[in-house]
Formats: sequence, structure tokens, C-alpha cells
Amino acid sequence: MDFYELISQRESIRNYDSKRPVAKEKLSRILDAGRLAPSACNLQPWKLYLISKPENLSKIHTCYPASWFREAPHILIVAGKTQEAWTRKYDAYNSLETDLTIVMDHLILAAEAEGVGTCWIAAFDPEALEKTGLFKPDEKIFALTPLGYPKADFVKKGNKSRKSLDDIVVYL
Repeated sequence: MDFYELISQRESIRNYDSKRPVAKEKLSRILDAGRLAPSACNLQPWKLYLISKPENLSKIHTCYPASWFREAPHILIVAGKTQEAWTRKYDAYNSLETDLTIVMDHLILAAEAEGVGTCWIAAFDPEALEKTGLFKPDEKIFALTPLGYPKADFVKKGNKSRKSLDDIVVYL
């Protein structure tokens, strides 16, 4: 699939087949896409957590209440350390969230290329994740996504509602 077709067809999945885990080879390629993401000054201030063990999945499920979230066989969490990210000297802007956004985007697009569903989740309870004991206290949990195959009856919507280029681009 060509890149432009991939980004036009990708959509958030909220319907997972819990009995169909993703093959290790596919998971490895998805994770490698995150590893290859660019970051400010190439500092790579991230950590990727692939949660697949049932006892750890049940801990993670406490941070987000949607029932479909519990169906995914894997959950991928992107975290990072503010102190490891680049900081702009002029105004102390820290690039951590930008760097982690790029990683997350690489991961979800790679998953789409592998036929694996994702749903970028930022509306999670960070305190609930802290209580799991799975993460280091100095790590900022940025976003998470289920990883899995949609159930057999799932049909993509196929129509993305987006503003036109004329609405969002300013040519100077």
C-alpha cells in the first residue's frame, strides 16, 4: 500500500478481537518504526512499553473505562523523561511531547501498514497508571493505544471529514 493510501485509510479502531494476538514479527516491525522516529537533537527521550501479559493488561485497564479497550490483546504505551529531551535555550521550551507525538504517529501508521488496529488514547487516568507500578516515577506517560485486529464484523467507515486545504493553508 502506498503511503498516501495508508494515511487516507487509517482510522481509529474501537472494536478488537481479543482472541487474535498480533504476531511477534509484526509487533517487532511496529516497534521498530517507533525506534526510527526522529527527535530533537536525536536524543530519543522515549520508552515504549508493549503490554501483552494478562496480569499487566488488567492493571492497565484501570486507566481507561471503555469496554472495547479491554478487548485488545496488546496495549502500547509511549512514555518519556523530560530531563532527557532537548530544551530550547531562548525560552526553555522542552521537546518531549513533540518527540513523543512523532513516535506515536510512526507507531500507529506502522500498525496500519501491518493491518493492525490502533486508537490513540490521551484521555487516560495518569494516577491509575502510576499505581500499576509498571513505570518509573520520573517517566511521563504520554499516550497509549490498543494494538489488535478488528473483530470479523468490523467495517471501516472510509469517509474522513477534514477541512479543505484552502481552510488550513496560508501561502505567503
